Amino acid sequence: MKLKIRRYRWSDLDTILALHRICLAEVGLAPGDGVYYDDDFPRIQELYLACGGDFLVGELGSRVVAMGGLRPIDSQTAEVCRLRVHPGFQRRGFGATMLRALEERAVELGFHHVRGDTTLNQGAALALYERHGWREIARRQVGDLVVVYGEKSLVPEEGDRRRVIESADALES
Repeated sequence: MKLKIRRYRWSDLDTILALHRICLAEVGLAPGDGVYYDDDFPRIQELYLACGGDFLVGELGSRVVAMGGLRPIDSQTAEVCRLRVHPGFQRRGFGATMLRALEERAVELGFHHVRGDTTLNQGAALALYERHGWREIARRQVGDLVVVYGEKSLVPEEGDRRRVIESADALES
């Protein structure tokens, strides 16, 4: 079955908050650990949608099984937040589908880079980001957890563009 991705609706709030809590509990994260928070959920309209970002949900049939948000950091960079897939639906490519959709949406919104973070507890997330071309930029100890920060360029850097143009010119010669 194919994952249908659509924009968040206010009526999704309880469902995505539950999804968030289930997913974090699955990897041992809990309130008070220094990285767990959920106060942004009631403010999705303000923190994601109204300021130039987005929040997407993934549905199978009529069930929300995945989600992810884009929150602007600055005019060039958005943060990928809340990328979650229900544990009962993991290992089916839905995380990759959501991540690609978020990256594509970031480009549509005019962002050139995405950043995000996860913890060492979230090995599947770390592997997903690595498979999709993200690079680690920092690590930080937060309580008992290690937070890993990553980023990805969504548009070719100037040097990369020049090499592509030179390669195309060489092929035409």
